[in-house]
Amino acid sequence: MKLWPFKVTAGPKNQPMITVTHKGEDKQFTAEEISSMVLIKMIQIAEAYLGSTVKNAVITVPAYFNVSQRQATKDSGIIAGLNLIRIINEPTAAAIAYGLDRKATSVGEKNVLIFDLGGGTFDVSLLTIEEGVFQIKATAGDTHLGGEDFDNRMVREAEHGPLQECIELVEKCLRDAKMDKSSSIHDVVLVGGSTRIPKVQQLLQDFFNGKELCKSINPDEAVAHGAAVHAAMMSGVGDEKYFEDLVLLDVTPISLGHETDGGGVMTVLIPKHTVIPFRKEHVFSTSDDNLTIQVYEGERTRAQDNNLLGKFELSGISPAPCGGVPQVIIVCFDTDRDGILTVSAKNKTSGEKISITSDKGRLSEEEIEKMVQKAEKYKLEDERNKKKVEAMNAIEDYAYKMRNTIEQLMQWLESNQMAELEECEEKMKELESICSPIRRPRH
Repeated sequence: MKLWPFKVTAGPKNQPMITVTHKGEDKQFTAEEISSMVLIKMIQIAEAYLGSTVKNAVITVPAYFNVSQRQATKDSGIIAGLNLIRIINEPTAAAIAYGLDRKATSVGEKNVLIFDLGGGTFDVSLLTIEEGVFQIKATAGDTHLGGEDFDNRMVREAEHGPLQECIELVEKCLRDAKMDKSSSIHDVVLVGGSTRIPKVQQLLQDFFNGKELCKSINPDEAVAHGAAVHAAMMSGVGDEKYFEDLVLLDVTPISLGHETDGGGVMTVLIPKHTVIPFRKEHVFSTSDDNLTIQVYEGERTRAQDNNLLGKFELSGISPAPCGGVPQVIIVCFDTDRDGILTVSAKNKTSGEKISITSDKGRLSEEEIEKMVQKAEKYKLEDERNKKKVEAMNAIEDYAYKMRNTIEQLMQWLESNQMAELEECEEKMKELESICSPIRRPRH
């Protein structure tokens, strides 16, 4: 943070706020707003290239993004005015690109390890590909490890720092998938610009006992390529034969659970590497008219050692009579195909739904709407500035054209004192074609 050219301060709900100087004034933005600005710029680039409006999108995220980070990404898309078709993991998208690249020659089941090392994040995923079905077996990663970490260390030290961390995460992924590096892995695919670092390739190849690394797909474009194919598949655009058998079976990268009463132990409800979407029901009993459930994600036994996703307040529960049987509440935990968790509850006896208030540190609908309006304001401001720049460029271009024409005519006059009448009249027409629009009277 010390090296960043901007300040980060605590905002409402203790969320990080990025302070930047805009037109001489300090302005604060949430991470979601900054991300939405990048998306808006990408929309403009895409629309300029395609010549049509872009409203739908598939957005990729690091495989090890937690629920909160995925929700924040989804919020960014909404703020940018996008209809988010799907959020998919970057290694999964890269695997699609790899699978299509090898579709013609691949026969039978293949175990493929995707080594995705970018500028700021690292993911490693192990998946099985067979007849168009892509099933993630295990994933590991670090959202704070990437090529930038190598820049901050000498190359001779990196082998025992960030590079070694990458290899350790590869080992973890293999252990989770219960696969052996020597006999189980058919291909090791390089994704992300930082995989071009020779030392990265050397260590990875040495780890896999000299196995040739797969470099057939562009490491910079593989994720975008896979996401584009998935977007085409979801929207029904393009040649269906290209991806007619394509099926994605993605997983949760981190276990989800809740804190049990007494002792602060986390009870796992949705284990890591569970295929999503997934639903899990859990039964609670209470004699009170409300119930608080704290939901965590992580692999530690103690709840406090894991990441608190939020507190869910269940209210409107009919209290049990004194000495009576406690109310039985069924709480349903749903992880959708984007890896985002939602919680619902109902009274088992009466069947009535129970009101849930969540404190997850996420943006509310009202906050998102305000940010949408704010983004629209900046969009209009950007469009006005763009038109202003275009107008200035047009004036400059016209002025240069006039000046060059006049200079050329002055040189012609000096060199052609004996010119014929027809030549003079032709030059006059040339001059008038440039200057006449300026001399026309305004009505």
